[in-house]
Amino acid sequence: MSESETLDYDVVIIGAGPVGENVADRTKAAGLSTAIVESELVGGECSYWACMPSKALLRPVIARADARRVPGVAPGELDVPAVLASRDSFTSHWKDDGQVGWVEGIGVDLFRGQGRIAGERTVTVGERTLRARHAVVVATGSRAALPPLPGLADVRPWTSREATSAQRVPGRLVVVGGGVVAVEMATAYQALGSQVTVLVRGDGGLLGRMEPFAGELVAEALTEAGAEIRTGVSVASVAREGAAVRVGLDTGEVVEADEILFATGRAPRTDDLGLETVGLTPGDWLDVDDTLLVTGTDWLYAVGDVNHRALLTHQGKYQARIAGAAITARVSGGPLNDAHTATADHHAVPQVVFTDPEAASAGLTLAEAESAGHRVRAVDVEFSSVAGAGLYAEGYRGRARMVVDLEEEIVRGVTFVGPGVGELIHSATIAVAGRVPVDRLWHAVPAYPTISEVWLRLLEAYRDK
Repeated sequence: MSESETLDYDVVIIGAGPVGENVADRTKAAGLSTAIVESELVGGECSYWACMPSKALLRPVIARADARRVPGVAPGELDVPAVLASRDSFTSHWKDDGQVGWVEGIGVDLFRGQGRIAGERTVTVGERTLRARHAVVVATGSRAALPPLPGLADVRPWTSREATSAQRVPGRLVVVGGGVVAVEMATAYQALGSQVTVLVRGDGGLLGRMEPFAGELVAEALTEAGAEIRTGVSVASVAREGAAVRVGLDTGEVVEADEILFATGRAPRTDDLGLETVGLTPGDWLDVDDTLLVTGTDWLYAVGDVNHRALLTHQGKYQARIAGAAITARVSGGPLNDAHTATADHHAVPQVVFTDPEAASAGLTLAEAESAGHRVRAVDVEFSSVAGAGLYAEGYRGRARMVVDLEEEIVRGVTFVGPGVGELIHSATIAVAGRVPVDRLWHAVPAYPTISEVWLRLLEAYRDK
């Protein structure tokens, strides 16, 4: 292909991470000619700097912790070089040949470079122009947001990218933030040998978007593992002096570390997309309807992190499937139905935090349900009442909460905290997304003796209150 030619497609997608790939898969399978544009590695943030490498770092940590809770098992220390090598394998050593092969294998044209919108249904990649007959899809994701601290760039701070791709374990690591990235990386690096200090600006503690007990139990475990967690403090200054980072706090204290990780939020990758050519503001999150169509347009879609609905890979892939179906339906002139609308974004989002203990949730927290105007009741159960939990781990510590809508008698949200609960959460997701009546859940009998028996304990607690 000539570097300066103009090419026509039915659909043009900017961003070849898992979200963009899923849109491409759906539109191509529907018979629409599809092009996808990527400025970095095909496979995106999740494959190389987020989901896959972070879980590869955490899996040995959690496996050892679980084994230590089983009588008769005496696991040794973690082999740090082997853990890092396994992580490197899961990222394909930051090479995207396999992902490129998949894109080409489904018949989608891949363009390397920065994709920019250049007017309605038009995308440029270098000197090439790609014209979309039906839809342009923005799937560029998000990036780490750094605070405006003087001299921060000179400190060479870690973000999630550096934390998940580091080739050595620092002796001392300061983690700024209390969200998912902060607690997962604190868990991993404390176990791998770092002395970790977690600095949380507010007084709400860790995992502020989950039920309060989730952050409390994770903080308790991190502290027992040797990490220091400080809440109600802010970073006022940072400076690198030789190999050390000096972190000045608003209290006047100074904390020293070898590396500092800022896990203080995300920002949309929309600042260099040419949004101004179609009346949108560069650098903003893109507002969409439930078919993922950008507000005020009939051709531009925004899928995944970039629309700020749920910054989770699995939720972005769900949106991608919805968007692909919606685009296809509109092209064919067919009616839109539930298969073309991302309703789960509003009430049935699942999430797992891979700490020790794990924290997993689906749907609304108690506070979110009440804020939405639902008349609800929460029931809490300790996992110590579940026989299967005691078999899973000696001294199993954890808690579950079920939020029940008292008017509709359905489950609005569920939160589990404890070892292995990530594998429980899909049952909660089905209950929430399917609006399963509580009286029907009595007939979903959990196998004995598994930790899924917590469902029976929750239903009993709801009945007996």
